Amino acid sequence: MAERCAVVGVGMTKMSKCRDDVSMAGLVREAAMRALEDAEMTWADVQAVVIGTAPDIFEGVMMPELYLADALGATGKPIMRVHTAGSVGGSTAVVATHLIESQVHERVLTVAFEKQSEGDTNFAFSSGRSGGVGAGGYFAPHIRAYIERSGAPAYVGPMVAVKDRKNALKNPYAHLRIPDITIEMVMESPFVWDPIHRLESCPTSDGACAMVLTNEAGASRATKPPAWVHGTAVRTELGWFPGRDPVNPKGGQDCAADVYRQAGVTDPRADFDVVECYVPFSWYEPMWMENLGFADVGDGWKLTESGATSMDGDIPVNCSGGVLSSNPIGASGMLRFAEAAQQVRGLAGDHQIADARRALGHAYGGAAQYFSMWVVAAEKP
Repeated sequence: MAERCAVVGVGMTKMSKCRDDVSMAGLVREAAMRALEDAEMTWADVQAVVIGTAPDIFEGVMMPELYLADALGATGKPIMRVHTAGSVGGSTAVVATHLIESQVHERVLTVAFEKQSEGDTNFAFSSGRSGGVGAGGYFAPHIRAYIERSGAPAYVGPMVAVKDRKNALKNPYAHLRIPDITIEMVMESPFVWDPIHRLESCPTSDGACAMVLTNEAGASRATKPPAWVHGTAVRTELGWFPGRDPVNPKGGQDCAADVYRQAGVTDPRADFDVVECYVPFSWYEPMWMENLGFADVGDGWKLTESGATSMDGDIPVNCSGGVLSSNPIGASGMLRFAEAAQQVRGLAGDHQIADARRALGHAYGGAAQYFSMWVVAAEKP
């Protein structure tokens, strides 16, 4: 029988366009120290470190896990690097849970980061070639296809942008803060990639996220509520797979089905209290609501329009402000996982959903081809 795994410590750094007050090592250490403090542990308690970040080209540092080992107290300890494009933060957390569940280790520190001010994001997205269209240029045709298929009104994407940016005002770690944002402001902002307006697109941020995972015995000793891991899953599908539907990828559907089965989720909208979903461009909220089974195909936009995904709706999505408000790419997936964990721990601060007992963390990356998810809950499985 697999060992039960729980999150007992979470740490984040202040997200910003440029964290010139710390080095890359300082950035990850800051998040890790906060996670250890939350867990009431020290570096000596950590038995292994699992680190995740986007490809080395994003910051121009080869094998950053070696460079960062000292900063993370990993000298003489196992350290593992994970990389699955934008979903890497989530995948990193999943790998860390496996080290606990397999009883290889009892206490694991997992960290994900990106310091994009020290690299060239668009150059990296273009695999080191000039003239690349960037991530939005790739996803814009998929969004246009979704709008055409579903008949969604043009204001739905801006509604998501306004919701998430207002949620970000409640999150002290969020990057973008626009207190007076309105749907009209979003729709009047310049097109970056048709139909994506500037204020419907994520930023590029410097930031890091860390979590301390432990086994059942460790969780029982924690003085703060743990977040119990009820299920994890990752999936990958080739971006050029024949017959692939990038608007509603099969990999995402399969990843959700797997993690729901593990956690005993049969009706996602009814069974979850809160969702942290990877939405780098506003239209991906309704798209992922369909892909993850919260709405029928073609109806995801209706959840947004009805207010169901707002903090006072029946299925709040991205109460933290989400990727639209903070996007250190290598850490963005772990931020979704960590925010979900904080919700069920009751420690999400001003963006806490009252009485949240079960939460979903979701990440995707690449050409909407890498997926990672976990289900966490206040109760032990």
